[in-house]
Amino acid sequence: MLKHLRYALGYGPRWQARRTRAAFLNALNHCESVQRRLLLGLLQLHADSEFSRDHGLDYVRSIPEFQRALPIADFERVRPYVERLQRGDWQALFGPRQRPLMFAMSSGTTALPKAIPISRRYLADYRRSWQTWGIDLYTQYPRMNFLHIVQLASDFDRARTEAGTPCGNITGFVQHIQNPIIRTMYSVPSGVLKLTDPIAKYYASLRFALADADVGMLITANPGTLIHLGELAAEHQESLLRDIAEGTLSLPGAGSEAARQGLSRRLTPRPERARVLARLASRRGRLELQDAWSNLQLLGVWTAGSAAAYLPRLRGMFPGVPIRDHGLSASEGRMTITLEDETRSAPLDITSHFFEFIPEWEIDRPRPPVLLAHELQPGAAYYILLTTSCGLYRYNIQDVVRCTGYKGTTPLLEFLHKGAHISNVTGEKLTESQVVEAVGGALRSLAQSLSYYSLTPVWGNPPQYHLLIDERELPPALDRRLAAEVDSALMRLNCEYEDKRRTSRLKPVVVSRLPVGTWQRLIQSRQARPSGSLEQYKHPCLAPGLDFRDRLLEEHGGRQAIPA
Repeated sequence: MLKHLRYALGYGPRWQARRTRAAFLNALNHCESVQRRLLLGLLQLHADSEFSRDHGLDYVRSIPEFQRALPIADFERVRPYVERLQRGDWQALFGPRQRPLMFAMSSGTTALPKAIPISRRYLADYRRSWQTWGIDLYTQYPRMNFLHIVQLASDFDRARTEAGTPCGNITGFVQHIQNPIIRTMYSVPSGVLKLTDPIAKYYASLRFALADADVGMLITANPGTLIHLGELAAEHQESLLRDIAEGTLSLPGAGSEAARQGLSRRLTPRPERARVLARLASRRGRLELQDAWSNLQLLGVWTAGSAAAYLPRLRGMFPGVPIRDHGLSASEGRMTITLEDETRSAPLDITSHFFEFIPEWEIDRPRPPVLLAHELQPGAAYYILLTTSCGLYRYNIQDVVRCTGYKGTTPLLEFLHKGAHISNVTGEKLTESQVVEAVGGALRSLAQSLSYYSLTPVWGNPPQYHLLIDERELPPALDRRLAAEVDSALMRLNCEYEDKRRTSRLKPVVVSRLPVGTWQRLIQSRQARPSGSLEQYKHPCLAPGLDFRDRLLEEHGGRQAIPA
């Protein structure tokens, strides 16, 4: 009965979402004019703010004037203004009548995290883009109108600013403000987000999700999370089935008692459901997620960049279930909106943010050429710049995308990887500056030094970072201590790396020793390039490619590295 009532009450929102999608598709035919009008509107939105006055934006009336007024920058340009926002000085970055509803926390390019101010306008942009993403899905999969969603997110209120504004995850905030009728579509109650222990949080998510036989979609950012849930389901099978049968919640780890009590009203005994799951588990010898939900229609995860490495195993876990990419998105803004299954290519979200692009091969020039969205060349790769309603201007998010074609006059983009100095295997966004600080501190504490090193991700289940060093340097007995200290420092410097380590999506750092002469041969080969020279050689202290270690050994090592 509730499903049919929800479907009836959802007629208005579905109608509005279809209008939103139709407007977006129409805008794709007018990329240049839509982007020009949007930029002028964003500048007007925050006119009279301290940032706008300080940078002469109040009088900008065209794209060229805007580009002359502001250089390209990272988050550090707006950090002082954001810090004033956090103290309650709303006009530091926002125009009159604007104020942050929350701050979305994300790892920064320094040891300090980024706090992205989420205004009502930004929230409306965010929700509109997800409506555009989702409404076609419900049209293509009509059974989804009567099924439930398992969505994994994080708490929006993990901390408070000096002015009392919540800081956390924007997806959690959207769940928090959802209509109560819409909230019944979700199998995992929002109270689970309040669990601070990661194992407890995933266990509780599994306990509620497995109790629901009518799950139609699993949605989370990183596909590795779903793989991790599958492993936890098998590991805690006995406890999960008992909790489902008895209507209890036996949280492992440091579960919050207050959060547990808040979830108690959703804990209904379901002995028959537990018996069904037990029979399914007995057939394979363990509880498999693919057996738990016979009505599963779709998986919604990232599929591009390093996330693609998870897909073969994910497809093995859920054979035959289509996958729809989220589109390229971050706390700072949504860049693309995927409109089809099984593709990494999606149109630019030209109705929410203003975009500029730098050709990838030009990024190191002092004044690189900058292109507008309608000027991209299919097949070429670009760094993407954002100007958004949350107060970011010409912001280099360090994402590299490839133009795969056009829809109307708007480019279709595919995410390739983070920029050369950022590694992002599971969402940790580790930066070279963080690696340098972590390794440097570890070496100082051990009273040691290294001529060269590189930290690089190596694929595994789960993946982990290898600290590559010459086999002659450092006493081998120090390898484990060095790896442990680097790992600990990275967790301290990068909140998202810490989260991935605590939730077992990344294994600890290990030291791998390279054959003698490997670094020297690498240096010589790079100096031999037409643009190479001794004084311009920059050793990669962070090498983001998953194949870096193997290529290094194949081309310059002569034999395998030796893990500690």
